[in-house]
Amino acid sequence: MSINLTGSNDDVEATDAMGREVPDDEQMSRGSLAMAWYGVVSAMFFVYIGAVLAVAYGTVNALIGLVLAIIVYGVINSLITKYAINNRTTVAQFSRTILGSGGAAIATIIFALVAIYYAVFEGLIVAVAFQTFFGGELWMWSLIVVIYSTPLVIGGVRRFLDKLNGWLLPIYWAGLIAAVIWSGVQYGVSDTWITQGADIAVPFASGGPGWLATFAAYLGIMIMMMFTMDYASLAKKADMKFHRTVTFGWVFYAFAYGLNAIVGIWLVFTITDIEPSETGIAQGIVGMMGFLGVILIWVSQTRINTANYFLGSANLKAFFDRIFRTNIPSVVFVIIAAIIIYLIMLLPILEYILLALAWQGVLVTAWVGITVAHILMTKDNRGERGTIEDNSYKVFNGVGVLTWLIATIVGIIFLQFGTFNPDAAGLGASWGPILTFLTAAGLYAILYKGVKGKTALKV
Repeated sequence: MSINLTGSNDDVEATDAMGREVPDDEQMSRGSLAMAWYGVVSAMFFVYIGAVLAVAYGTVNALIGLVLAIIVYGVINSLITKYAINNRTTVAQFSRTILGSGGAAIATIIFALVAIYYAVFEGLIVAVAFQTFFGGELWMWSLIVVIYSTPLVIGGVRRFLDKLNGWLLPIYWAGLIAAVIWSGVQYGVSDTWITQGADIAVPFASGGPGWLATFAAYLGIMIMMMFTMDYASLAKKADMKFHRTVTFGWVFYAFAYGLNAIVGIWLVFTITDIEPSETGIAQGIVGMMGFLGVILIWVSQTRINTANYFLGSANLKAFFDRIFRTNIPSVVFVIIAAIIIYLIMLLPILEYILLALAWQGVLVTAWVGITVAHILMTKDNRGERGTIEDNSYKVFNGVGVLTWLIATIVGIIFLQFGTFNPDAAGLGASWGPILTFLTAAGLYAILYKGVKGKTALKV
């Protein structure tokens, strides 16, 4: 097994995966890509996470942590967006640079599994909404959700996301506004939603202030960074400034994290019988708005799940193509991903999905830390150099793999603090994601600088 210590490719011009220059006219238009990516805005997970963090830490703390998260996400994604646009680089291709071809395969399958898990989560929200309003069995509604979601992905992201999300976006925001107004009229308006303090039953005090815990919780969903790289690779270089700020930057997160969280906080503290759980908010909306609530849930989750299904299936294909040297059509992996999603939906997954996402989130956070460090450490400190063909890489990039392993171990240790000692749960929740990211970025930068020029890959 050969190991490459740096995997550097600073001297190669920007090309696509086939090693050719990609002209801008082959990329997605600014409006189409923005509409495709903004499908992610409507994830009910963002409404849920904002509400549950406000319940745990108090509304003011939740909002402070939220603002910090929007700033950090805006900065990091602006950096990743520039790199991805300049290089036409997807997660699978970029991971070859920082992890080697073997390490990239691991990163690709993790990305696929995280996307599939989110597809399960969002799909179950729709199934529960249907069941709440129409009755019936959850397995039946889950099957219906998978059946109608799968064809939306077949044909590729360029052809369906912009068409579908263009008309669903205004329906989603109109529905959220209607839910806020409806709940205010039906349950009354008070300042409880903004003055709500922390739930003292939640043992997080030892981890630091509530705003820090909220900020750390958002760092735990850095899968959005991976999503960003794959989508930004489809952009035109002429639209760089717009995409770095509006499509993938702070403007997007002000909507996706900010407004969704505010709506979730309002609903959970206004609707008297709502439960701040994975499915409770959806049930509360349907119980209050009836069929209109079902439409809102269906629209929001259909939008986000087009992205989840596409990224899950695309990275499954990338993994199998790399490991087994196959070239199976994409549609086959869409169907495989759909089958996997449905089978997982049949399990009592809501009891374990957040734990699974937390474990996977550690791996993703470490990957993002390495990514940021690598982009800043490469030539011109802006990541303006391209990718190279797969056969130019060693199996493992020693610096990247070692850093990823150590940072992941750090994150998992902190994640398990609550298991070892419930009173220390706050320490793990607040500092785990932060230290995972800092360990990954710092260690990679140190090792990369230490070995660069000694055993670097030369092209």
